[in-house]
Amino acid sequence: MNRDRFWLTDAQFARIAPHLPTDTRGKPRVDDRRVIGGIVHVLKSGGRWIDAPPDYGPRKTLYNRYVRWAAKGVWVDLFHALASAGGPPAQVLIDSSAVKAHRSASGGKGGKRNQAIGRSRGGRTTKIHALTDRDCRPIAFLLTGGQVADCTAGSVLLKQMPAACVLHGDKGYDSNAIRRQVEENGTMPNIPPKANRRWKSCFSPVLYRDRNAIERMFCRLKDFRRVATRYDRNAVNFLAAVCIAATVSYWL
Repeated sequence: MNRDRFWLTDAQFARIAPHLPTDTRGKPRVDDRRVIGGIVHVLKSGGRWIDAPPDYGPRKTLYNRYVRWAAKGVWVDLFHALASAGGPPAQVLIDSSAVKAHRSASGGKGGKRNQAIGRSRGGRTTKIHALTDRDCRPIAFLLTGGQVADCTAGSVLLKQMPAACVLHGDKGYDSNAIRRQVEENGTMPNIPPKANRRWKSCFSPVLYRDRNAIERMFCRLKDFRRVATRYDRNAVNFLAAVCIAATVSYWL
C-alpha cells in the first residue's frame, strides 16, 4: 500500500459498504474499495482522470464508476445516509460559497441554467449552498449559478432541514419568507436583521458565534481541488464530487 495514495481503512469501508449498489449484472465489479480510493484521490489532487495512479486500476473504470453512480444518485444517497445516522442536530447553520467554473465545465447538456453555472462578479461560477450542524458536519447541499441570491436558494435548501432548535444564517437570509419557513418547521431563526429593516427581529449574538463552523466546513471541502474549482460539465457530477468530499472529510 502506497502511503502517498488515498486508501479507505477497514472501518471506513465497513461504514459505506451497506450503501453501495448490489444489483450488479454480468461480470463482478472491480474492487469497490480500490476504485473509491482512486476517485477520492482524483478529487483531492485535482488531476485529470487519465493521470490517476495505476495503483487504483484502469483509469476508465474510475471515471465510469464516478459518473454512472452520480447519475444513479449513489454518492448523494450515501452522503445523506451517513449524515442522518446520528439523528437531528440541535443547531443548524446555513450559508453558501462560490467556486470558479473552469473552461472545461462549459457545454454541459441542458444549458448553463440547468447545469448550475452562472455569471457573477467573479466570472463563471457555481454556488454551493449548504446546511451543517455546529460541529462543521454538512447535512445537505444545493447547487445554483453564482448569481442566485442566498435567500432564493435558501428557501429550496431549507426543505431538507431536519428538526432543530435554532437556525443560524447571515444577513443574506434575512427575509420574511425565510423566517416564516423556518418558524413553521418549529425552529427559531437566529439571523441578524438588515440595517434597512423597520422592525428588528429577535437576534442572539452569543448563539451566533457558532456560525463560523460552516465557514470552516467550506474551507475543508475546498481542500479537494475538484471542489475548489469546478471541472465537471454536469451539475449532477459536481454535486457528487461535493458529497464524496463531505463524506470523506466528516462522516467516515
